[in-house]
This record gives sequence, C-alpha cells and structure tokens, in this order.
Amino acid sequence: MVKIFPFIFIILWSSAFVTTKPIIDNSDPFTALAFRFFIVALGFFLFSIYTKKQILTNQKNLIQSLFSGVLFHGVYLGGVFYSISIGMPTGIAALIVTLQPILTNALAGKFLGEKVSFKQWLGIALGFLGAVLVLGFDIGVSLPVIGVIASFIALLAITTSTLWQKKISNNLPLSVSNMYQAIGGCLFHLIIIFIFTEPYINFTPTFMIAMSHQIFLVSFGAFSILMFLIKNNSASKTVSIFFLIPPTTAIMAWLFLNEVLNNLDLIGFAVATLGVYIATRK
Repeated sequence: MVKIFPFIFIILWSSAFVTTKPIIDNSDPFTALAFRFFIVALGFFLFSIYTKKQILTNQKNLIQSLFSGVLFHGVYLGGVFYSISIGMPTGIAALIVTLQPILTNALAGKFLGEKVSFKQWLGIALGFLGAVLVLGFDIGVSLPVIGVIASFIALLAITTSTLWQKKISNNLPLSVSNMYQAIGGCLFHLIIIFIFTEPYINFTPTFMIAMSHQIFLVSFGAFSILMFLIKNNSASKTVSIFFLIPPTTAIMAWLFLNEVLNNLDLIGFAVATLGVYIATRK
C-alpha cells in the first residue's frame, strides 16, 4: 500500500489545479484559504479526538508545526492563489513553483546532510524539462510583476517548508501535526485579510464543489500523504515526484475541462516520468 502513496499523491495534488480557478472566481484568495484551513483544522481535531490521540503538546512541537503551516498553507498557497487571481497565467505560476525540486536538492546537502547523486540530478533535469514541455512558456505574454514576485515567494516557502518538515521530524501523530499546521495556515490568512483585503466568498454550487474537493481530497488526502513521504524518505527524493504534477494536471484538464492535449504534452509527460524514475529509484 505504501508503495502506491506517491501515485495517489500525484493524482490528488494535480487535481487541485483543476479546482483552483472556480474558487478564486467566487472569492478573494485569502478568505477562501482561511475558510478552507479552518474546516481542515476542525476536521483533523475531530479525527484526533475520535482516534484518542494526544492533542496537547509541548511548546517546541507547537511552534514548529504552526510555523510549517504558515510556510506551506499560508505563504505557499497564498502566493499561488494570489498570483493567479491578479492575472498570472496558471501555467507560468506552476512552472515557477516546479523549480522546487531543484532548489530543494541544492539545499538538502547543506541543511539536511543528504547526498544528492549525479543520477538524482539527471532525473531532476529530465523532470524539469518534461514539466516545461507540458506547461510551455509564451515569451510574448505580459506578466504582472507582483504575480511573478508572489510565485517566487511561494517557491521559497514550499522549499523551506519541505526542508523544515524533514529537519524537525517531531513525534506528533500525523493528524495532530496536520491540525496545528492547518491552524497556522488559517491564522496567516486571517492576518492578511485583516491588514490588506476585504473578505468575500460567494457560496455558489461551483465554489462549494471545488472547495469540498480541495478540503477532503487535497488537504486531508494529498497533504497527509506528502507529510508521510517527507518523514519516511529523503527530502530530495520526495520532491522529485512534483515534476509529474504539471503533466498529470494537463491530462486531467483534457479529461474534465475539455482542454487540448497535444503531442508535446505527451512527450513532456514521458520525459518527466523518466526523470522521476531515475531520480527516485534505488
């Protein structure tokens, strides 16, 4: 069962990109994310109570988990949602964030003492090439400067969060750790709303379906799997699977949104798959 976790993660995480636009079309990004992680925190709290997990923890574990949530659920997702909401093309925002495995591998040796082999770097290079082939890059497109900055901030946040999560590796039960991380993300977005924006959500059926998808399948499902993979594998190998997310998203958009899937997309998917295989195999 554990061996198929990366494949389940890729499918669930990729599906989030399909449901992001319906959410930001009906709300401001930070209010949507605050709402999402309030529900997620409540869900993990109830699950922890039901499974009789120890919820109260020491100050160190609490601060570590909250900080991880601020980075991942707050800064990373906030940066991606915000950049798309102000006109950043989704593909280019995703391409910037797809640099994460490269940045993580570059820093894993220094901060985690992980040795990244030539084989892993080769796989990473192929994975990134495959992602570029799928996403494309229209040189002539006019990019919002703030959107570009927000996307790079999101890249730094998810990279830092991955390294941080691997480094702390506390012994909190997964549901309890995820609860505190969701609280951290929710508090971050509430602060952003209070200082910078006017909150609004239009609870249309489309919004509710998309939000339910992101809460249950992505936050409860995919994120829990990611935390498990980071804890039980090297950070450098875990993040390499992220290269499969753009091509998987492209296939999902073709299946469910009637978007065009061309030969270059299929070639990119094959190249990214080969890259991930090379980077993660023993």
